[in-house]
Amino acid sequence: MPAQLFELEVLPTIPAELQRLEELAQNLWYSWDAPTRGLFKRLDSKLWIQVGHNPKLFLRNIEQQCLINALSDPFFMDAYRQVLAAYDQYHHAHERHGAAKQLADDDLIAYFCAEYGFHESLPVYSGGLGILAGDHCKTASDLRLPFIGVGLYYHMGYFSQLIDSEGTQIVTHITMNSLHSPISPVLDENGELLVVSVNIANKDVFVKAWQVKIGHICLYLLDSALAQNSPEDREITNQLYGGDQHMRIKQEILLGIAGVRVLRRLGLNPTVWHMNEGHAAFLVLERLREKVAEGHAFAEALETIAASTVFTTHTPVPAGHDHFSPDVFLHYLGSFAKELNISTDELLGLGRLPQDHVDFNMTTLAVHGSRQMNGVSRIHGDVSSEICAKYWAQISPKDNPMSYVTNGVHVPTFLAKEWSDLFDKLLGNEWRYHLTDKDFWQRIDSIFEPLFWSVKQGIKTRMLRVLRSSLISQYSSNQVSAAHAERMLRFINPDNPNILTIGFARRFATYKRATLLFKDVEWLRSILNDEARPVVFIFAGKAHPADRPGQELLKQIHALSMQPEFVGKILLVQGYDMGLARRLVAGVDVWLNTPVYPMEASGTSGMKAAINATINLSVLDGWWAESYDGENGWGIRPSPHEDIELRDREDARTLYELLQDDVIPLYYNYNKQGYSPEWVKKAKRSMSTVLPQFNMVRMLNDYIEKIYIPASQQGRKLRANNAVNAQTLATWKAKIRAAWHQVAVRHVTTPPAQLVFGNPMTVEVVVFLAGLEPQDLSVELQLSRKVYHAEIVVTEEHVPQQEICEQAFCATHKFVPERALEHGEYLYSLTFNPEWCGGLNYQIRVFPYHELLTHSYEMGMML
Repeated sequence: MPAQLFELEVLPTIPAELQRLEELAQNLWYSWDAPTRGLFKRLDSKLWIQVGHNPKLFLRNIEQQCLINALSDPFFMDAYRQVLAAYDQYHHAHERHGAAKQLADDDLIAYFCAEYGFHESLPVYSGGLGILAGDHCKTASDLRLPFIGVGLYYHMGYFSQLIDSEGTQIVTHITMNSLHSPISPVLDENGELLVVSVNIANKDVFVKAWQVKIGHICLYLLDSALAQNSPEDREITNQLYGGDQHMRIKQEILLGIAGVRVLRRLGLNPTVWHMNEGHAAFLVLERLREKVAEGHAFAEALETIAASTVFTTHTPVPAGHDHFSPDVFLHYLGSFAKELNISTDELLGLGRLPQDHVDFNMTTLAVHGSRQMNGVSRIHGDVSSEICAKYWAQISPKDNPMSYVTNGVHVPTFLAKEWSDLFDKLLGNEWRYHLTDKDFWQRIDSIFEPLFWSVKQGIKTRMLRVLRSSLISQYSSNQVSAAHAERMLRFINPDNPNILTIGFARRFATYKRATLLFKDVEWLRSILNDEARPVVFIFAGKAHPADRPGQELLKQIHALSMQPEFVGKILLVQGYDMGLARRLVAGVDVWLNTPVYPMEASGTSGMKAAINATINLSVLDGWWAESYDGENGWGIRPSPHEDIELRDREDARTLYELLQDDVIPLYYNYNKQGYSPEWVKKAKRSMSTVLPQFNMVRMLNDYIEKIYIPASQQGRKLRANNAVNAQTLATWKAKIRAAWHQVAVRHVTTPPAQLVFGNPMTVEVVVFLAGLEPQDLSVELQLSRKVYHAEIVVTEEHVPQQEICEQAFCATHKFVPERALEHGEYLYSLTFNPEWCGGLNYQIRVFPYHELLTHSYEMGMML
């Protein structure tokens, strides 16, 4: 019988001179400040690795003597003082930057998301959504944006991944200790633990909150692990994306409803509420409950809260949106019908359309409860407009309220330190204040080629060293012999970084097509069997524990990597997290991305690669379709075929042709100095074009100007004077809905078929108002160029075809209401001069209009 082990923790005493190390460890500023992380590493580099780069855990495990020795180390103490000076300078500067200056003094943005990825030391993220949310928060801090975040504290995070000798993903969970995380409990005004309650299935569930400091801003993570809860309810915040539909709805109730209540208890009154994905949409119900409790009618309350609410969707397929059966929804939240003074059917109607008798859909709730909606790239905005077209049934998808803001990345987090140091030396420290200045970043082209190549190879060498160590550990655990392991790692050699290395690392969902590279194994074999020009592919990523097809992709890659001709040329790395991701995007030569078009909502890993002079080889989808200019990487134009096999075969053929004809020859076209000048030119182009356009500063400025400011202003307008404008708008909408089915329009004049340029044209229409007033409707003529040969495409250099289409000639002219006619009809007329010569088309449109609408077409009605 094994001996029992008793736990004991012996804490070091932090010397007074080093006391602020604890402050540094408690603020996630360290997640994007390399000198701060370097400070901990300098104290004990081995321990730094062992604790997973977690400063707080590091300080609880460092030997006392290391701290004592640091006091007498002038180099460490000097670095410590420099870090503190930078930390204080950053945190004592409160002036807003960029578009944040345009916000009102009392504005406050509340950002709700189910996951946040700041750093591997706080693993409450699964992938891109969380890392984007983390970058959003970091940049809000950089811009001094009035901003708070709300999420959940998952005690077991997402999951840790191992890959066994058969390529099977092994899921492990490690319960986090709050003492080891950069969080602190939120206390109330009496210094007691702040606790709120939320009714779930007619039972009170109690929720506490943890505060996370991210530079200037705070994030509040909600936690149900309280003694007064049942064991079942304590588990609600155990695991990210774990459990069944019952667990999912309970987590989303905590996020949306308890999240609002925590902010209220803290005395915070946001002017903008941002739901980053539909997981947080239950905040709509809670804010409605608040307004109804204040005495407002339901319809008026809905207009009031929706005006200041933002909904960002990241999901490119209808099936990806959360939904719950009516029975499940009503079991947990049916009590809201009484609190909102509406019927059960009306409550369900918030999450489904009148013609539907289906599940309660969180996206539907988010759309009904917001007036600012966006996708996360231009293509995804179009896809989302199509997916959500049913909410505005009579409006063309291109005209409906769904817009887009293309994602970006937080440059200080993902730009390798070597590049930062080089920019400091050659561009001056001010480069950090020119992140969106495209002209400024053209200076990259003037960097001495051998120096540029040397920096990139240095970063690659560091990546190879870390990767080799990780793979040795992985192979050792799987009982791979030392000799075979060495054969598998022969191209992962820090002493020889001059081997073309291509990375593919992301969530292993089937639409990502991780195995497209292996569509024609014989063709791939011929590409990789050139001993003079070796190529190594590195794969990493997690599949959701319930995603069997995604896990099968991992097994397929593993099996192929074991084939004799591919040994050492295809590597599968376990334990994908933010730390590994940072190494890979900065260190590999090429970043491969092969999603099914148009299912890549945005993608940000390729942005992180490009700012580190890694060149993208990607399907022209998501962000890359906006960035690719023909010179800054390689684009795989997606096959138009709907047949899956034919589509994949054609996309794979394009990939193989690019590899064998362009990528590999260009990389190995070395000059006498040992590098390819043309490769360096393309890497520079990649960095200089992507960095200023696809960084988080640009993205957040877009959100502020296009979404946050309009939401704040509209919210104020409808809240003012006890929401009198909201009441006016709600009453008007009810009138429109009651009459619209009878409204009709007819032509009363026949304009000439031909016109001489410069001559006016008059059009008259008659509208049956069905009891509405003339000013309740807008009548317009939309004029456009006639397309004679749709098959002929005229392109412009470096301008994507989609952008050319958006710039196509189109003009709108408003009709004037003239006079009432008999039988409830009204005459509208328009006299105008057509702007262009040639063949033109026009259509006449009638739709409800009121000056208090956020979006002209938000009623979804048009004739």
